[in-house]
Amino acid sequence: MSLVENKKAGLKYEFLEKYEGGIELFGYEVKSIRNHRGSLDGAHIIVRGGEAYLVGAHIPPYQPANTPKNYDPVRTRKILLTKKEIWEIGGQESKRGLTIVPLSMYSKGVKIKVSLAVARGKKKYDKRETLKKRDTEREMRRALKTE
Repeated sequence: MSLVENKKAGLKYEFLEKYEGGIELFGYEVKSIRNHRGSLDGAHIIVRGGEAYLVGAHIPPYQPANTPKNYDPVRTRKILLTKKEIWEIGGQESKRGLTIVPLSMYSKGVKIKVSLAVARGKKKYDKRETLKKRDTEREMRRALKTE
């Protein structure tokens, strides 16, 4: 079950490879995510010094009155991946035109996981094609539902 999703990622990007990793969070951030609060819009992953980081994700505090005064909801958070995965992603990131985007945050047992993908940006005509395909599928489902 997805707790926080990057809904626009499917429209903006074409996914090449998908990965799953843990994320380093504070306790009040975990509670906030479990309440489906947070946003991955505009977030991306960077690889620096053999470690992966989530940049630009907004996670508001669970209880604003009880969080530290210096808490930054858009801080950089560490992504927990194996060394092999980090090297693969780092190699992909250095290629021109590819980026690493978070797709969703979800719980797996008691842990919060991040689904991420190596992606290539879509052109405008590809985005239009995706929207047309989605609309036709929706129309077909509606037609089948009424019959």
